[in-house]
Amino acid sequence: MNPRILAATTGRILRQLRHDRRTVALLVVVPSALLALVYFMYVDQPTPPGQPSVFDRVALVMLGLFPFVIMFLVTSIAMLRERTTGTLERLLTTPLAKLDLLFGYGIAFGLAAVVQAAIAAAVAYRLLDLDTAGSSGLVIMIAALNAVLAVALGLLCSAFARTEFQAVQFMPVVAVPQLLLCGLFVPRDEMAGWLQAVSDVLPLSYAVEALQEVGANAEPTGTMWRDVAVVAGATVLALVLAAATLRRRSG
Repeated sequence: MNPRILAATTGRILRQLRHDRRTVALLVVVPSALLALVYFMYVDQPTPPGQPSVFDRVALVMLGLFPFVIMFLVTSIAMLRERTTGTLERLLTTPLAKLDLLFGYGIAFGLAAVVQAAIAAAVAYRLLDLDTAGSSGLVIMIAALNAVLAVALGLLCSAFARTEFQAVQFMPVVAVPQLLLCGLFVPRDEMAGWLQAVSDVLPLSYAVEALQEVGANAEPTGTMWRDVAVVAGATVLALVLAAATLRRRSG
């Protein structure tokens, strides 16, 4: 990768993102609105003594899941549009390398994810009274990293789609199984053996576990840092695979 080209690519993507008001609204407003919906769903649920409220447990995980879902959709469609409009083919005739382009997407959307996670966390902690043992800064870091993971997976999946409709179809194939098996609905150690084995190789499981560690512990734990490292490694691997499978055109 060339640092100068990487920086220019990141700047171009950020400028495009800034001028797309609908996407900006999707990134900034939707996670906070969904968190508010979750709050009103659980606000009247009884809380056992000495236990976190249902909202605290669910909302903490949702702070990582909402950016994952949204960034996966936005990124896979954005990259497909680069191919179908011929922009990607023109870019790759320049000194721009595939890794410059894909890591540029990762950095640009990663910065957007930090803003997204910070706003959603501010709403959750300040307006919806979310309470966690660990710091909100760690929650924002993990949520942003989770969003970058979704960016990487979206870029990888977009290489196998020819239309925007096909890109959206990867959601139930790639994202939904991770949502179901991440431990939100059923603890991973209570799943059937084969389901737990599948869950153990899905990166979103580690992102959720890292958030749960922050929710339960005042200080960062070794498990949390291990999970963060796994998610970061999966992100880099997905970006490299995306570069290897990236095609200039969708046809």
